[in-house]
Order: sequence, then C-alpha cells, then structure tokens
Amino acid sequence: MKHTTSIQGGCYTAIATPFRNDEIDFESLGRLVTHQIDGGVAGLVPCGTTGESPTLTDAEHEEVVRFVLKETKNRCSVWVGTGSNNTAKVVYLTKKAREMGATGALVVTPYYNKPTQEGLFRHYEAIAKAVPGFPIMLYEIPGRTCVSLDVETCARIAEKCSNVVAIKEASGSPSARRRFANYRASRSFSGDDALTLPILSLGGIGVVSVVSNVVPAEIAAIVAAAARGDFAKANEINDRLEPIMRALFLETNPTPVKYALAKVGIISGHEVRLPLVPPSERTRKEIDAALEKCGDVARATRGA
Repeated sequence: MKHTTSIQGGCYTAIATPFRNDEIDFESLGRLVTHQIDGGVAGLVPCGTTGESPTLTDAEHEEVVRFVLKETKNRCSVWVGTGSNNTAKVVYLTKKAREMGATGALVVTPYYNKPTQEGLFRHYEAIAKAVPGFPIMLYEIPGRTCVSLDVETCARIAEKCSNVVAIKEASGSPSARRRFANYRASRSFSGDDALTLPILSLGGIGVVSVVSNVVPAEIAAIVAAAARGDFAKANEINDRLEPIMRALFLETNPTPVKYALAKVGIISGHEVRLPLVPPSERTRKEIDAALEKCGDVARATRGA
C-alpha cells in the first residue's frame, strides 16, 4: 500500500474485539466491520483501547489486523493501535502493521512508567524513524496513561517526525486548544465522543469514536455536517445522540458498547476479558433505554 503524509478527515471507529468463550469471535467481527462500512466511516481503528488491546496476545493482535484488512477490501482506511509502554514493542507492532498493509498506526502515550517530556519525544522519534513514510497518529489520553504531551513536545514531534500526521485528543483539558494551535488543528481528531463538536469547531477534522460502533452513519453525519460548516445540523444530530453517548460511558469502555452491540445483534455476545467485567444491571437498563431512542435518531439523520 502506498502511504501518504496526510490524513483524511471523518469518522474513524475504534472497533471492539468480540469474544466468544475467550476466543476472538471473527464472525461477529466481520458483521461489525460491515456495519461500519455500510455506515460510511472514513476508517477503522482495530486493537485500540476499545479493542481491549492490553489483553490481546501478539498473535491475536496480528490475527485481528489481518482479518479487518481483509474484510474492508480497501473500502476504508485502517489505522492499527500499536501503543505500548515499551518502545521496542511499539516499533515491532508498527512494523507488522505496515507489513500487513495498514494505512497507519495509532500510538498512545506510554502508560505506567511515566516518561518525561524528553522521553515522550524520543519514544515517538524512535517509532517514526523505524517506519519512515508510514503514517502515525499520536494518542493523548492522560486519564488512562498518567502522562500528557506538552504543547511544546507536540510541536517538536511535528517538526522532527514528518510521518506523524495527526493527534487523537482525549485529554478533556483546556490545554488542548493550545495543542491544536501549535500542532495544527487540521491534524486533530477528537478522542472523546462528547468533545467531538468542540474539537471540530476549533478546526479539528474528525473523531476516533467509540459510539460509532453502534451508530456509525450518525457519527459520520456529525463530522460531515461540521466539515461543510453546518454546525446547526451537527448539533441537532449530536443532541439526539446524547442519551447513547452518555450511556456508553457509564462504565469503563468497552464494556457498555459491547453490550449495546450485542443487544442490537451486531455481535453475538458482550463478553470481555478480565480485569474488565460485564456492565451492571443498572447500566444495561440505561443502555436499553438509550438504544430505543436511537432508531428515531437514525431515521431522522438518514432521511435528512
């Protein structure tokens, strides 16, 4: 696959990894991929947080990526989650993603070992140099990693690493505005469904979404409306989706979204791997209620 140093805006779905009896459920994964493509997403992101990457073996990681690439048939881009707190492992996984034909790699900031800003820069520099010409998206989510990319570090990475083409912003921090200004808003994606509209209004070009697992066409429609400057329509769709956006984050992602996907029949069950556990009865009831409203939202959005 020929790679580019730019990235298309739009909705990119951080897809779940369905399990059955603690094995990857490829039949369900195939339905999920088809659901996304039919919904018009710009790309898929397998093996990220939503894909329960910490519990996938290296062999499973490769199997999921190969399967998703085969199923998409080049109908959308595929950005593989290759993040780790071990730089050498990220290099290995990113090289494998390139070899398999992925579009690019999503690389989260290293978690647990809490590197300094210099360590963060060198981490990304080493990865970028190991896969010249292969696009990389930074992933900023300090709530899960306990470290954050400073504005200056983002700018330094942008200057020194030409194949780092985008950032997934999930910090929920006021400093995100400065990060956009210094890193280039035209490379910025929301990494939090609830913050997609604010990020798009600042010049961001898309979202790496969890909610789009369930309603891909509707999340894609929000981004498309914003891209053409129709924020009234984007807000209208976003407001209608508020119940499902809220319900899918009542407990740790991806347990709620897997339950929702199973409820609507896209995957066969909502099994997760320890230390995650299925959602509580209270959360399931809230998701059920939110899903009931999604049918009306879908009809209104697609009929608009």
